[in-house]
Order: sequence, then C-alpha cells, then structure tokens
Amino acid sequence: MSALPTQTLVWGTKKQQRHVESLIIRGTLHETLLTTMIKSAFVALAATAFTAGSAMAGPYVNVETNAGYTGSDYDAATTDLHVGYEDAIGESASWYVQAGPALVAVDGEETTTEFSGKAGLGVDVTESINLYGEISFITVDGQDDNSYGTKVGVKYTF
Repeated sequence: MSALPTQTLVWGTKKQQRHVESLIIRGTLHETLLTTMIKSAFVALAATAFTAGSAMAGPYVNVETNAGYTGSDYDAATTDLHVGYEDAIGESASWYVQAGPALVAVDGEETTTEFSGKAGLGVDVTESINLYGEISFITVDGQDDNSYGTKVGVKYTF
C-alpha cells in the first residue's frame, strides 16, 4: 500500500485528515477483501469444473456468449443469462432445462434484450459414447415468430 500524503491536505483539521485517511484505508481494505473473495469464487468455480457432472442435480445458473464473425469482422453476439435445472435419469442419462434473458448485440445496432431457453438430454450408450440432443428458442424483437434451433451429437471419450 502506498503512503498517504497527510501533510499535503490544505483544508480541514488534523481530525478531518485522519478521518479521510481512515476512509481511504478502509476503502483499500474493502477492495482487497472483495478481490480476494472474487478470486476465491473463481477458484471454487474452476474446481467444480473438474467434478463429476452427472452426480450433481438441481438448479444452476448458466451465462454463455455466442459471437459470430465474418472473417475478422464482428457480426453479432448473444449472451444468455439463464437459470436452469438438471437431473439424472437412471444411471446413464441426464436432462436439463434453462431459460432467461438474452442480450443480443448486433454490430452497429443497439443491444436488445430477448427471452431464450433450451432443453437437452444426454444418454451414455457405453462408457465411452454419449449421445446428446438439444432444442432451443429465442424471441425476435418486433416479430411474431420466434427463432428455434436444434443440436444433436455424439461424444466419444478416450
């Protein structure tokens, strides 16, 4: 922490100067504690990524950004701020559902807020092969029709 210039204050009494110093020190301490708490939260979140996902059931928060580019030119990005729920189906399958606001930022346009969601299912066919599928939607500002999407895939683990 840097030294505080107590003698350079022209206004006020020594008591006011000590009060200002105290506020600065408390502010610095608060920032240090806040930074430490944020770092701890990131470490805990990173550690969670290495735990078994299928053993965890219940509510969750998912923040995800999908951005698009043409060459090196930015086109648009959608940031989902979803709340969801996931659970197991027996020993070899799981499902999830999530929804919430979606911030749509198109290059050169004002950012809009839409509503989006998705639901998915994953099934372990063998110890190494997982089949999965997802359906999704997002409202489209100023239009009666929503936009829908699907995703299916196979994941092979070594």
